[in-house]
Amino acid sequence: WLGTEKPCLTYGLRGVSYYTIEIKGPARDLHSGVFGGTVHEPMTDLVYVLGQLVDVRGRILIPGVYDEVAPVTEQELALYDGLAFSLGDVHAAAGAPTTIHRTEREALMARWRFPSLSVHGIEGAFSGQGAKTVIPARVVGKFSIRTVPNMDPDRLTEKVVRYLEGLFASLGSKNSMRVECLHAGKSWVADVNHWNYLAAFKAIERVYGVRPDYTREGGSIPVTLTFQETLQRSVLLLPMGRADDGAHSTNEKLDRRNYIDGMK
Repeated sequence: WLGTEKPCLTYGLRGVSYYTIEIKGPARDLHSGVFGGTVHEPMTDLVYVLGQLVDVRGRILIPGVYDEVAPVTEQELALYDGLAFSLGDVHAAAGAPTTIHRTEREALMARWRFPSLSVHGIEGAFSGQGAKTVIPARVVGKFSIRTVPNMDPDRLTEKVVRYLEGLFASLGSKNSMRVECLHAGKSWVADVNHWNYLAAFKAIERVYGVRPDYTREGGSIPVTLTFQETLQRSVLLLPMGRADDGAHSTNEKLDRRNYIDGMK
């Protein structure tokens, strides 16, 4: 659900393409007191490259990423009207008022129907407590792009690799770089006017006593599209959880009321 009280029907999910950037140079980890300032450091190269992927407003900097994004229609915009959602819901779920956008519609569209890029971590870097003056010989940066309808994963990977290779070449570094796509799942979107959705809408209204919101989600469940394409049937997602359930986090929960009413 978008909040904690009003149920919803989910008709779309973003896809996800997950990438690694491996940069290596020295044959072994080096001492910064001996080699600092005298060799090209893989970590320095990687941090620079990662910093050129997305800006502080969430705009992806890779050329051509937005070219295939499906245009926004008037019918789609109408689905955002009257949703039981506020920026405060995001603040509460995130634990801090760090939202990028100023309006609810902008925030939801950024989460549901536009691509996003997130940097997840660096493998091979010192991450323990205390101080260690090592220069790592090999580091691997990890990031993903959440994709949306009309974006082709293969063409996206071509754009990512081309951009990163050009960016790395511009550094003039003597280190080497390798970019790899670990996996790519497509996005999914369904027709909310299908009888399947109309029936689910009536069932939710009967159980909960309110008209559900039509929503999309920023996460990815690639098998949803597989079911739809393989079976040639309308697929819908019927969320049972609330926005404050802490999905994939510590102490994830499901309220008893949601469990019991969900069975109905």
